[in-house]
Amino acid sequence: MTKDQAAAENADLPDLEEFIEGPAGVDELDAMRVQRDEFRDKFMRALADAENSRKRADRDRREAEQYGGSRLARDLLPVFDNLNRALQAIPDESRVASAALIEGVDLTLRELTNVMTKHGVVPISPAVGEMFDPQLHQAMFEAPVPGTKAGQIIQVMTEGFMLYDRLLRPAQVGVSSTPG
Repeated sequence: MTKDQAAAENADLPDLEEFIEGPAGVDELDAMRVQRDEFRDKFMRALADAENSRKRADRDRREAEQYGGSRLARDLLPVFDNLNRALQAIPDESRVASAALIEGVDLTLRELTNVMTKHGVVPISPAVGEMFDPQLHQAMFEAPVPGTKAGQIIQVMTEGFMLYDRLLRPAQVGVSSTPG
């Protein structure tokens, strides 16, 4: 057998160096696997970031939709207060003579209340005798009143308002300081 014939027969077989060190490209294969794992990790992080961005944008959109009108709602509260005061300031002897005017102011106040409620603005109307809640009420004064417990509401000056689950304006109240 000639050298060329032997070389041709052994062409399929790995050479001795490859046999000892391992097949050619193992280091390249390992490097490719490491690179693949790095790319997979970067891809998964990018997917997670995209999902978080989508959720954040969705939450921001919902909040803007719900609470975007809070400045307008806050600016309308004095109008509500003034219409209420106007109705309460009418003396009893003038009510018959001004019945149409009173009805118009009352209808305007009801319409304003309906529009505000439609847009998530609901009144906080504490009653005399309820306990003071600092999350919903603002104490305007404190006075000892016989027959009450400390912390009970003794007077309501203005109603408060919530915009969905956020406090738009606390109800302004007077609170009893009588020791229980």
